[in-house]
Amino acid sequence: MEKTAKVIVSKNGPYIVSGNLPLDKEIIKTNSEGIPVKWVKGKKYPEKESYELCRCGGSKNKPFCDGTHHKIGFNGAETAGNKKYLDCAEKTTGPNLVLTDFQDLCASARFCHIRDGVWNLIKFCDDPKIRDITIEAVGNCPSGRLVLWDSKTGKPVEPKFEPSISLIEDPGFKVSGPIWVKGGVSLESIEGVKYEKRNRMTLCRCGQSKNKPFCDGSHIDCKFNDGDNSLKK
Repeated sequence: MEKTAKVIVSKNGPYIVSGNLPLDKEIIKTNSEGIPVKWVKGKKYPEKESYELCRCGGSKNKPFCDGTHHKIGFNGAETAGNKKYLDCAEKTTGPNLVLTDFQDLCASARFCHIRDGVWNLIKFCDDPKIRDITIEAVGNCPSGRLVLWDSKTGKPVEPKFEPSISLIEDPGFKVSGPIWVKGGVSLESIEGVKYEKRNRMTLCRCGQSKNKPFCDGSHIDCKFNDGDNSLKK
């Protein structure tokens, strides 16, 4: 699967997914303070070898494309650039972990807000409990904006994902979030531009991101809802 799984960003059109990638929903679960703490599995879609996911935000058959991008003249120009993650990320060093942060990739999932924020927690990761909390919070960042690295080995401390795709729902803001691409799936444009392969990526599906094809949190401001009735509760 890893060799064939691919997402192609079509010109002003949908994401073309191939390689039999599983598709489901992941729902952000918050604590009593409204801070995201875990993911809860939602709807699972029937398996298909290939499918097209809407990225203009206007399909009447979300999450799948129905051709609405043609009717509305959707401009899906890719503006993210193609710099390597580590060439852009800032570092925060703790006792045994290093936190890298590429803010442009932020999808506003907010798991990093736990306690006083992971940027503060990492300073106290010599405490095993704090280390575990930090690793969990950073690993829950769907966009991969945040990555932890083991100070001794220099290797990333990453959650293990099978190549798959999830549609994020955020009841905390009553909005539908981005497309979460997991497990090192290949991402490229229809012109053949290949983006850096990463374990965690979030792709815009509201059509409003200024960092296409990646999510920049615009789904919150535009109150994007893919029709999930649970967000109305």
